[in-house]
Amino acid sequence: MKIKQKRIFYIILILIIITFAACVPLYYFNIVPHKAYYGEDFGIETIHSKSDYNNNGIDDYTDILLGARKDAQNKPKYESQYYAGGYPPENQGVCTDVIWRAFKNAGYSLKDMIDKDIKNNLSRYPRVEGKPDTNIDFRRVPNLKVFFQYNSKSLTLDPYKIEQWQPGDIVIFGKNYTHIGIISDKRNKQGIPFLIHNSGQPSREEDALIQWHNAQGITGHYRFDGMQLSLN
Repeated sequence: MKIKQKRIFYIILILIIITFAACVPLYYFNIVPHKAYYGEDFGIETIHSKSDYNNNGIDDYTDILLGARKDAQNKPKYESQYYAGGYPPENQGVCTDVIWRAFKNAGYSLKDMIDKDIKNNLSRYPRVEGKPDTNIDFRRVPNLKVFFQYNSKSLTLDPYKIEQWQPGDIVIFGKNYTHIGIISDKRNKQGIPFLIHNSGQPSREEDALIQWHNAQGITGHYRFDGMQLSLN
């Protein structure tokens, strides 16, 4: 009887270990949802824009956040293509498409703003190489980096300074500016905000800011203010 009990014990123990081993990567890669906290849980006041560009009663920062979340919930297939007219269909996109869709929700045409800025300040845009292409320029992270650098408030690159990260902020990763996303109003238990982005992953709004920071480094953090927009 004791031998049988030991066998049962070891079988249960093995099943527990297997289950735990299977759950760890699922949690790490955000397939298993993480518990979400919010700024008020850490004594952080949420900043709202003084601008409501589309006059819908919702400030720009919140509109940008909600627009990014709509794209995350839509889960467009990660598809990197060139499109005549610039815009991909709603069921397709890459990381940069999260950004213009988020801005569209606030009433802004990011494409038009970037095209105009490139026309007026071509020397700022090395990625364009003297040959502007309105079908793709607004969907390239290096161009977005330049645009937000000159037309937004630059903020900390340290993800652990949690009080300086706000919903609707734009974040760029990589030395060569390879990825971009929008900061969520959700946070993990350390207060570090979730990231809304598209790299083809199962969950598009996830606890991934530190993962991307460790992998590529945060190389841009911006807060867009339409009231101070300068395209001279």
